[in-house]
Amino acid sequence: MIILDGGLSTVLEQQGADLSSALWTARLLADAPDRLAEAHRTYFAAGAQVATTASYQASVAGFAAAGFGNAEALTGDSVRIARDVRDEFGDDRLVAASVGPYGAALADGSEYRGDYGVSVAALRDFHAQRLELLAAAGPDLFAVETVPDVREAEVLLELLAEFDLPAWFSYSVRGDRTSAGQRLADAYGALASCPVLVAAGVNCSAPEDVPAAVATAVAVTGLPGIAYPNGGGSWDAAAKEWRRPDAWRPELVESWLAAGATWVGGCCGVGAAEIAELATLLAD
Repeated sequence: MIILDGGLSTVLEQQGADLSSALWTARLLADAPDRLAEAHRTYFAAGAQVATTASYQASVAGFAAAGFGNAEALTGDSVRIARDVRDEFGDDRLVAASVGPYGAALADGSEYRGDYGVSVAALRDFHAQRLELLAAAGPDLFAVETVPDVREAEVLLELLAEFDLPAWFSYSVRGDRTSAGQRLADAYGALASCPVLVAAGVNCSAPEDVPAAVATAVAVTGLPGIAYPNGGGSWDAAAKEWRRPDAWRPELVESWLAAGATWVGGCCGVGAAEIAELATLLAD
């Protein structure tokens, strides 16, 4: 069993960080790297075994648009910051380089729809550049997360096979479909032949959608399941904030485990207190 962290943005907001930038948490790579380090430190202290980097919404184009000329270095810094904190704990905890979907970098909520109106070549160029920068910084694995549709998944899977790094792969889902509306059996079927994947499942989706999605992922891919839903809310792209009904509860993990998940944690709206409760529950 591997306990993941929760939403990086959740702890940062609790610290008082301003995440209104189109770069979201990645803005702090330039403005407040110490806050990112403290967020990773908080999750490790709560019992998390994985630090997920602040690269979810990072892109060279996004940094350039925000006026930063050192985009390549900043992207790598997301990994280096997490590694430094991991080394403080001196054990076998992991650093997972977050690879969000193309829509995340657009900062318009389209990562929960998947219809970007761009070519496969454009998707490939976008992801290849970021994967190269992240891999060069030395993470333990890639966290390919919140992917909304199979078309983008296929691009990412082809690229992942070019790197000598393991990866987990998680879709965002709504009910029995991906966020873009494809059948989950088809979506997870696309993952089955990727040699570097160590887990498949779901993240940043409603907790009630997790068990069926994870069960499908495990059945179709033969991989261990991964489950780290959000707090059950919806993203308001205009306000750049979550509308949260607070549906995430540690005891829900029992249904995720029964479905085949061996990597468990939380996403947006799930903080260090919840991860601590989860770690305690799993230790009993």
